[in-house]
Amino acid sequence: MFYFWIGFNVFVALMLLLDLGVLHRNSRVMSMKEAFAWSVFWIGLAGAFAVLVYFWHGGRSALEFITGYVVEESMSVDNLFVFLVLFQYFRVPKEHQYKVLFWGIIGALLLRLTFILVGVSILQRFEWVIYIFGALLVYSGYRLFSEEEREVHPEKNPVLKLFRRRFPVTEDYEGDKFFVRRNGQRFATPLFLVLLVVETTDVIFAIDSIPAILAITRDAFIVYTSNVFAILGLRALYFALSGLMTLFHYLNYGLAVILMFVGAKMLASHFYDVPVAITLAVIAGVLAISVGASLIWPQKKSVIPAD
Repeated sequence: MFYFWIGFNVFVALMLLLDLGVLHRNSRVMSMKEAFAWSVFWIGLAGAFAVLVYFWHGGRSALEFITGYVVEESMSVDNLFVFLVLFQYFRVPKEHQYKVLFWGIIGALLLRLTFILVGVSILQRFEWVIYIFGALLVYSGYRLFSEEEREVHPEKNPVLKLFRRRFPVTEDYEGDKFFVRRNGQRFATPLFLVLLVVETTDVIFAIDSIPAILAITRDAFIVYTSNVFAILGLRALYFALSGLMTLFHYLNYGLAVILMFVGAKMLASHFYDVPVAITLAVIAGVLAISVGASLIWPQKKSVIPAD
């Protein structure tokens, strides 16, 4: 198993180097057509990995990977709304948004790996913690379901406030640079502030997403790989759906139901183990209903204006 961890992370590092170092070396705006093509590529790659898991570890592990991937990817779509608001709030030029998302994903990968290893270790040593995770998910689902509008307030981010007090920041963007040097002094640019907010916001995302997938499987490798594949496709998915995001206005209700469902699954795990196939069917069904409802009953007033 140790070699699988090394091999998978080497593969991820190579894909990231290929992405930023070769395919997107220069800052530019990704077209919707290109974004959809990359989204299909990442989804196809996740499907190929599921086949590999099937032959390596059996059907149950493959099904757990697929279920975890679907949960993480669906939650990512809702999280993209937050990124869209952040980019509009900070007026980030479209040609620089890809770089912010790229480095944001690097931080997210390291954060998720830490959360997963800690979460699995805690559950293995203290079985009763599963009830805390389950209750957290049910509460998160209830909170998401009761929100009429998803509001984002970047100016209230405590990390951003602390950074502004301790580090000089330029007034305007300096191309795609995060830092510049002027008169021997180093300045951060507004682009780095955006990256800082994206990274700290991902901590909140992880608090919901990691327990959600731990309700499906406690195999750290499956949890980690499903998270990684969902995160790797996040940038392309953002540019593919950024203009369509307000169409899925019922998606947050579907995600609320999913969070409450997997939370209840955790709470009842010692009494009844819901089969993975049923879990996947419920999650896919809820997503289909929420997306279908969004298309059948479109929102009259958009939450945020489209670019």
